[in-house]
Amino acid sequence: MKGSQRSARYRSLRNWTPEAYLRRLRRRRVAGVLFLVIGITALIYADRHGWLLHSGGDWNRYENTQARVVHIVDGDTLDVDIPDGDRATTRIRLWGIDTPELAREQDNKPAQPLAHEATEMTRRLAMDQTVRIRLQSHRVRDFYGRVLAYIELPDGTILNERLLEAGVARYDPRFEHRHLTRFELIEKQAKVDKIGLWASGANN
Repeated sequence: MKGSQRSARYRSLRNWTPEAYLRRLRRRRVAGVLFLVIGITALIYADRHGWLLHSGGDWNRYENTQARVVHIVDGDTLDVDIPDGDRATTRIRLWGIDTPELAREQDNKPAQPLAHEATEMTRRLAMDQTVRIRLQSHRVRDFYGRVLAYIELPDGTILNERLLEAGVARYDPRFEHRHLTRFELIEKQAKVDKIGLWASGANN
């Protein structure tokens, strides 16, 4: 061992105390926790922006697949007859739009304006229909495990767009997807036409 190395090691040992060791240990623990928090935050951010890739199983099971709509939850959520894990059906959340919420007894919240109209429109267009499911490869499910999809109706139109055109849904700009700009333009036209949510007094 060279003299300079021996000297540095001697100084390090001479300055060692239990208190110094504990301080160093605490610094390492703080650094570890900080890196963990940063990593979790980055994952959450990536998920919210649709940057995480999902397993090919969901893609192969649902993309461009035809299925029958068996239940309407509300304006932007429905069930189709494809088994999903231990469930007999798959719950689908319409990509890129948000319809008014129905009343929730558990929260003692009344239905939002036009919530029933949005739900009834989805029921009229999609219930018991064989539809085609279209996905986005970068994000297949949402935080609640629902499959995110565009729903193509038997006449070739897209349910997501039909709800926007009728003014009973808002476009959701929080997550990137291939029809984001188109959905925004459809909503703008509904506002110009003053229909649905954009009609005078609709939110009163």
